[in-house]
Amino acid sequence: MNKSVILMSGGLDSLVALGFAQKRTDYNVELAITFDYGQKSVEEEIIASKKICEYYNIEHKVIKLDWLKNITKTALVSGENIPEKDFETSKSAQMVWVPNRNALFLNIAAAFCDSFGYNYILYGANKEEGVNFPDNTEEFRMQVSKLFETSTLAKPKVVAPLINYTKSDIVKIAVEESMPLELVRSCYHSGKKHCGKCESCYHLKKALSENNCDYYINILFGENEN
Repeated sequence: MNKSVILMSGGLDSLVALGFAQKRTDYNVELAITFDYGQKSVEEEIIASKKICEYYNIEHKVIKLDWLKNITKTALVSGENIPEKDFETSKSAQMVWVPNRNALFLNIAAAFCDSFGYNYILYGANKEEGVNFPDNTEEFRMQVSKLFETSTLAKPKVVAPLINYTKSDIVKIAVEESMPLELVRSCYHSGKKHCGKCESCYHLKKALSENNCDYYINILFGENEN
């Protein structure tokens, strides 16, 4: 039987990628890995990821990457202000870019595959983020998957179940398949509720609104909703 590991941030994409995979027989996700690279929302991401893993009854590991924080100058980690406008531009994407993040995460997951025999590595790349983030594209997924054919013994395949979907499509899948959207944590900031102002909140709230998910907007944004 195949078995898989998934990159888990606790956000919309990783939740739905996991839920999507667990409702199918091909993947059998057994392990989720969350990375602590000094991001401002790390505590909230870990809590959300743990709850999601408990919901789907899979093992959850947190891996610290302190050195990545030290070389990351972008707003997710540094003292720079997280952008709150012009979200559809490459400039905004650059402000929240973490150096080689997905390639690094996937390579660490590949080491787990070699050690424990996982056949697949799943991550939440999607069509919408692929516009400004090259590590969310099909080209990137294919190249990394090919790399693992020679850099590992297990030869795991990299799978991005949401690669052809927009955020609105992803929320629709979550609703149709009764996934626990109330557990999602997508905000770039720390705090009890989503801030409603950062880029990640903007895309999440927009996708929820397009699917008439006022119930989840109230849960996730609460008093911060404007």
